[in-house]
Amino acid sequence: MAPPFKRILLADADATAAMAGHIAMALGAGDTLLLQGDIGAGKTTFARALIRARLKSPKEDVPSPTFTLVQTYDAGDLEIWHCDLYRLTDPQEVLELGLDDAFIGAICLIEWPDRLGPDLPTDALLCHFSAQTDHHVLTLSGSARWQDLLGDLHV
Repeated sequence: MAPPFKRILLADADATAAMAGHIAMALGAGDTLLLQGDIGAGKTTFARALIRARLKSPKEDVPSPTFTLVQTYDAGDLEIWHCDLYRLTDPQEVLELGLDDAFIGAICLIEWPDRLGPDLPTDALLCHFSAQTDHHVLTLSGSARWQDLLGDLHV
């Protein structure tokens, strides 16, 4: 994975939602975001905000996929897959979810991407979240393709 190219201070949930909204509008079919960070670092909050922004539905019910593993959303021209792989114990289980097809035609938000093992998409955007005492930090890294696509983020 490439070195970080954006480090963003997220002061609160509103700042997280605003950043997720900016990124949501830049995404298209085949784009994958790998959401890393400890429990409570803001991965699910970010994913919910991104999905709501992309659907243009701020009240959309976006449950955590912790137990279902995958939640899908119809965004008109494509699907959004929100996956929480925390409970997977073997990368082979990923194949059963159908993620290989989703990586091609959907927007994929993957929490706990380390569970993908060797099936980690090589051109994904890595979004690393860390919780600080009074804020969160989002560090983005990926290929030059992402730097160009997200270069206009206002932070």
